[in-house]
Amino acid sequence: MFISVVIPTYNRLPILRQCLQALEAQNLQDPVQRYEVVLVDDGSTDDSVRWLDSHATAFPHVRLIRQDHGGPALGRNRGVEEARGDVIIFIDSDLVVTPDFLVCHAQALERSWASSGNRLCFTYGAVINTANFEFPTSEPHKLRDLSWAYFATGNVAIDRKLLEDTGLFDPAFRLYGWEDLELGERLRLQGVKLVRCPEAVGYHWHPALSLDQIPDLARVERERARMGLVFFRKHPTRRVRFIIQFTWLHRLLWELLTLGGLLNERSLRPLLARLIRQGKPGLAMELLRLPLNRLGVRELFAEARRQGLR
Repeated sequence: MFISVVIPTYNRLPILRQCLQALEAQNLQDPVQRYEVVLVDDGSTDDSVRWLDSHATAFPHVRLIRQDHGGPALGRNRGVEEARGDVIIFIDSDLVVTPDFLVCHAQALERSWASSGNRLCFTYGAVINTANFEFPTSEPHKLRDLSWAYFATGNVAIDRKLLEDTGLFDPAFRLYGWEDLELGERLRLQGVKLVRCPEAVGYHWHPALSLDQIPDLARVERERARMGLVFFRKHPTRRVRFIIQFTWLHRLLWELLTLGGLLNERSLRPLLARLIRQGKPGLAMELLRLPLNRLGVRELFAEARRQGLR
């Protein structure tokens, strides 16, 4: 098996270094004969490209592809087009994987192919969230790390031909969110099976919450709302409504949990600051999710009205 690990990246140099180092340290055995890392730089404005060029000899498996900034959907599509392998693994550039990562995905795929007699499946590895930059792989698995998504590109492996036949990612998703779940919906409708592969572990690093992150988190929620409607236009089903939270039930839920908006980013700020000072940024983030979800759902409904959707 020849595996191509496709990674889009944009201004992630500090954690990207650890991501690539972990991929160079893979323990290879059957069925993995070869692998490559197709890194697509999506127009980074930091030192990513310069650093990669100057350290190319340290990463013999990496092929750097450059493109103008166009978003992760375009980046992943470009990576697949440039890939040479027969199996594609998607991860994000802030994921640090374990030494047996590639082999675990490959073995799980081959077991499923053998039992089903076809390649209509993909493997979904475990993603453990961590704010520990120095030692991300020391983070324990937590209940909130569980994901109920059908297909998310943080850690999946799939037969290349199956992926190409499905049509890759829709480049209409130019902002944050939903491009992977939309592709997953097309895969699901074709009867493609999700195979859990918890042995293929990736540690997803993101910095601990600080108050100066709040405007960017709010921006992301607004972008997710806009891209959620792109998803819904392609698949106007009850299932997708629930996935993107485009229902009156969700609107009512977040209004109730935020007391009609009384609990918001501004009113919660003193409490969030106190929790952060007490070394509880994770709890602060969970609390902040309440107004962020309300913001996202309200933006979703407002954008739907502007577009004439119901």
